[in-house]
Amino acid sequence: MKPLAHRLRPSTFEDVVGQDHLVGPNGIIKTMLERKNLISFILYGSPGTGKTTIALITAQNAGMDFYHFNASTDNKALLKEISDTTMYRDIVLIIDEIHRMKTDVQDYLLPFVENGKITIIGITTLNPYSAVNPAIRSRCHIFKVEDIESEDIKKVLLKAIHSDEITYDGEVSNEVISYISERSNNEVRTALNMLEATLIYGAKEPLITLSIVKRAIGDKSLRLDGDGSSFFDILSAFQKSIRGSDVQASLHYLSRLLVIEDLQSIIRRLLVIVYEDVGLANPSLGPKVYAACQTALMVGLPEARIPLAVAVIDTALSPKSNTAITAIDKALETYKEGRVGPIPDHILNRYLIQHPESYKYPHNYKNSVVYQQYLPNNIKDDVYYEPKEESSYEIALKKRLEALKLL
Repeated sequence: MKPLAHRLRPSTFEDVVGQDHLVGPNGIIKTMLERKNLISFILYGSPGTGKTTIALITAQNAGMDFYHFNASTDNKALLKEISDTTMYRDIVLIIDEIHRMKTDVQDYLLPFVENGKITIIGITTLNPYSAVNPAIRSRCHIFKVEDIESEDIKKVLLKAIHSDEITYDGEVSNEVISYISERSNNEVRTALNMLEATLIYGAKEPLITLSIVKRAIGDKSLRLDGDGSSFFDILSAFQKSIRGSDVQASLHYLSRLLVIEDLQSIIRRLLVIVYEDVGLANPSLGPKVYAACQTALMVGLPEARIPLAVAVIDTALSPKSNTAITAIDKALETYKEGRVGPIPDHILNRYLIQHPESYKYPHNYKNSVVYQQYLPNNIKDDVYYEPKEESSYEIALKKRLEALKLL
């Protein structure tokens, strides 16, 4: 028998949860179908959020034949078989793991996409802006499939319990629904798998209780630790402790994360912390933390705790500065507000072809620096980076910045 998650896969957009921006009443994908103007797009997001389901429902309602292609396991020969059908009609092609598409397959596919014979629906768990080949990406719209909220997971679980696919005729307590929802990592598929395992384990019980579900799904998959704290709450406390330079609390929350055995989440958060909260106060720490994280991945648990502890202690006790993240966020806000302006002529390549003398090449001047305007005229006085004096390194950066202002 197929897993419960497969048997309960939504067949209409109305049954898809948490993705109204895509398939709700005013969702972009639903609108494209209603207007019979489907264009190629890529869906990206975490596992279990509904990417494949949305792709299938879209293809089924596009009014065209559709085919599946796995960029990781399928080859050019299969793609040729599929593309041959376009001699008679246009088709939709669902491409799973589109970030793994090989160059020869991509080169063969592109002409069919460009002439409209094949409409792509790509699926990936990675950010396509960095993971998908630009030749494919530039011909597709990019849509993010959001993580599912806990309340939506609960709705799915309750609907599943009352569906014809469930043969269990007892009762499931509300605390069990909450328990599974909170530990599902915001994945519908994971939540349904947990529910199915629980109902199989407690099939002879008149009431599924918290103790039954705990025995059924065990501890390895838990998003919560012993006192019921959310996994993401612990991650947040971990970062706040390091940011606050409390090394004891930092190690405490690291230990709670290690029990869950999710090395990727720990490492990702550590790498963010070292650049967000330490930043330019101690720029040499980033490579050191990265090396410790790579070592942790290489040796695995339980030994991974050792390099991670070294990295956490070093990061917690390091000087702190958030000037880099503050600076780039200010710059991004300027762009979002539409305050961009044209690039000055003297640093614009097409202008320099005719007027090469207008650009002052810094290396031709004393100390390899010379004053000239780089920002557009309308924002030429904007200031994004404002150094702190939390470390000798950033104090040196501040002195350098002040010296440059005197030019």
